[in-house]
Amino acid sequence: MKFFLDTADINDIREANATGLLDGVTTNPSLIKQAGRDFFEVIAEIAAEVDGPVSAETTAHDHETMMKEGLKCAEIASNIAVKVPLTVDGLKTCKALRERDIMVNVTLCFSANQALLAAKAGATFISPFVGRHDDVGFNGMELIEDIRLVYDNYGFDTQILVASVRHPAHVLESARIGADVATMPWGAMRKLFNHPLTDSGLKGFDKDWAATGFSIL
Repeated sequence: MKFFLDTADINDIREANATGLLDGVTTNPSLIKQAGRDFFEVIAEIAAEVDGPVSAETTAHDHETMMKEGLKCAEIASNIAVKVPLTVDGLKTCKALRERDIMVNVTLCFSANQALLAAKAGATFISPFVGRHDDVGFNGMELIEDIRLVYDNYGFDTQILVASVRHPAHVLESARIGADVATMPWGAMRKLFNHPLTDSGLKGFDKDWAATGFSIL
């Protein structure tokens, strides 16, 4: 499974990238607002920092304007994935951008039917929002299972990019199901490192090492 960071915070991206675990970055208008920086400046900086895909989201709702925005975003760097919503106009834009060999991330997916439409439109990535799905009483993991089954049935190349990840269980279950990517904030990714037995083991080693009186340096 690939790990993307869901943020526009360049410091978090650099810290995660230093681990060698980061495969890409996703952003959205809300994350750009949180960053408090110029959209093009921050996307260009992220794209230069990360080798993998960097999602830059369009804001228009109509196909014509969305297409113009998508082409402008794609000019920022060669690893930009233009992010469009799962609407009729969004999928029109997806198809048109893919015909130009531009990566497209179709976002705000909440059903397997929607994911099927995005795959047929040629989406590079589909972003089902599992956390938001859970918030309204549905099971986000069942959505990932359904999408995986449908895509495998027909051999679609669209990658399942699990979004709105809230906790490590979302990542584990997505990996079990066979999702291609999980995107999450750095805080959520850091939780994947945590285990109480790791912490207690380190404390035991530290205590025993101190008792030896030795020093490696």
